[in-house]
Amino acid sequence: MRVLETVGGPADLKKLTDQQLTDLAAEIRDVLVETVSRTGGHLGPNLGMVEITLAMHRVFDSPRDRLVFDVGHQAYVHKLVTGRAARFDTLRQQGGLSGYPSHTESEHDIIENSHASTALSYADGLAKAYRLNKEDRHVVALIGDGGLTGGMAWEALNNIAAAKDLKLVIIVNDNGRSYSDTVGGLATHLTTLRTNPRYEKVLDLIKKNLGRTPYVGPPMYEVLHGIKKGLKDMLAPQGMFEDLGLKYVGPVAGHDREAMEDALRSAKAFGGPVIVHAVTKKGFGYLAAEQDEEDNFHQIRPANKPRGWTDVFSDELVKIGHRRPDVVAVTAAMLHPTGLARFADEFPDRTFDVGIAEQHAVTSAAGLAMGGLHPVVAIYATFLNRAFDQVLMDVALHKCGVTFALDRAGITGDDGPSHNGMWDMSILQVVPGLRLAAPRDGKRVQELLNEAVEVDDAPTVLRYSKGEVCPDIEAIDRIGQLDVLQRTGNDVLLVGIGAMAATAMDVADRLEAHGFGVTVVDPRWVKPVAPELVALAADFKLVVTIEDNGRAGGCGSMIAQAVRDAGIETPIRDFGIPQEFLQHAKRPVVLQEIGLTGQELAREITELLSEHHGDALDTPDPAGDRPGNA
Repeated sequence: MRVLETVGGPADLKKLTDQQLTDLAAEIRDVLVETVSRTGGHLGPNLGMVEITLAMHRVFDSPRDRLVFDVGHQAYVHKLVTGRAARFDTLRQQGGLSGYPSHTESEHDIIENSHASTALSYADGLAKAYRLNKEDRHVVALIGDGGLTGGMAWEALNNIAAAKDLKLVIIVNDNGRSYSDTVGGLATHLTTLRTNPRYEKVLDLIKKNLGRTPYVGPPMYEVLHGIKKGLKDMLAPQGMFEDLGLKYVGPVAGHDREAMEDALRSAKAFGGPVIVHAVTKKGFGYLAAEQDEEDNFHQIRPANKPRGWTDVFSDELVKIGHRRPDVVAVTAAMLHPTGLARFADEFPDRTFDVGIAEQHAVTSAAGLAMGGLHPVVAIYATFLNRAFDQVLMDVALHKCGVTFALDRAGITGDDGPSHNGMWDMSILQVVPGLRLAAPRDGKRVQELLNEAVEVDDAPTVLRYSKGEVCPDIEAIDRIGQLDVLQRTGNDVLLVGIGAMAATAMDVADRLEAHGFGVTVVDPRWVKPVAPELVALAADFKLVVTIEDNGRAGGCGSMIAQAVRDAGIETPIRDFGIPQEFLQHAKRPVVLQEIGLTGQELAREITELLSEHHGDALDTPDPAGDRPGNA
């Protein structure tokens, strides 16, 4: 029997011998490689987390002691040792385990955290709550050196340091990587330590002193403090944490479980906030991941994946870069995932990776624009939520020519509720002067990106989906900026927005088979609403909008408002994503579940059109929050 099969929860880990724990670590790595290679997911980060996770659970008592993982994609090992090993082959599959912590899965998960640099704030609040309630519980926050590039983490550290009696242990998992190489002053600071030739001797010295000390308390801290002080100038200036008032333990070899346990026990006994600095290697124990120069197998994707939306954007931006020396690229630690790596290879001096700091990325881009450049900020659609104020007040207010390329817009599927890009078109509608484009296919990504970077007096946004790019859909006519994709009559005007234009074409074919005349248009630029689209609405019995964005405040709502303001009485139905957090599943499955498929939409529209004299078109949907409810 494998050791992993004997582990039903964290308490079982405390019964294992050193040899069994060594065997368990190897088994866990085998399971990670086998499962994630098949299901997809974050492999490299979890291979580097095996010993740290085992040490965390052997020293602390989850779920009484709360373990909080920053980002959360490095919690696979945690799942395996908290009773979910038997279901691990369902990872990221519909009805299976989430790719992130999930409180609906286990009492050992408290937050569903998949946005970076937030764990320390959660931990600060939890530890303060336990102190006020007089509960003898510890909070352990695991954050990577990449997560520490986010300003929110330092805001939390500033507050944590002021609370001297919080039972809070912060583990900094320092592997020099976030998605790819960690950037910025902190990264340089930690790299200085990792690359020093005396580093291994330091780890041995710390481990030796920890092991010699039979009790914990002020003398233990003095030992650690003395070691740190004595080596501080010789190795690297570790004073940044001390200057904040935080106690520091490390560096500790993060793949040495015994050393990690010693360090964590010392930190636990101290009675106040302590930082444990663990040095690890992303992809550790799997040679192919260790040698992967791009991102150490950060996330496994299918082999021979088809050409995607991101690829089209990447190639076109390079072409623009050759033509426009003023175009620069900005990313928040997502150089490869957002497709900027090629631009960085061609134009390294014109590419700025600011780390996991979306707010800074946006305001820095405003500064670049003020300096006479045209920045293209490439970011996941869901992550732009974090920088809304900067888009509004720092870019739009100053009429800066900044282009935002929003990757993973709409339903992303497997990554779960926090990664669906279903809010961007709603929140951006309120930004004065901003122009928003939603390309329907790869050719339109190229066209609209070129149009976007020509705008130098206002922010522009290009949003596109994840995965395989749609086949090109050519227009049969152009009315102003609208592309007419199909025209057979004036019963229904179908407005297909972005990738949903292909769905609108499917709906049109089904409606025409029932004898209805349909015209399909793609607005291309969905903000501001084109006056040609408003005028066209007057010629139809029904206008239908289809978008893969939340319905509340989305493009359909804005089009309906514009039509009402023009005094046009044509009924409008907007179809989009219901305002709820959607569980992980493949994109087609999610679209089926929420009714955004050609078959379901055609059925609902047919029912509306079939009502005599169209009287029922203004009747509220009794189902309430169905996708088609106006």
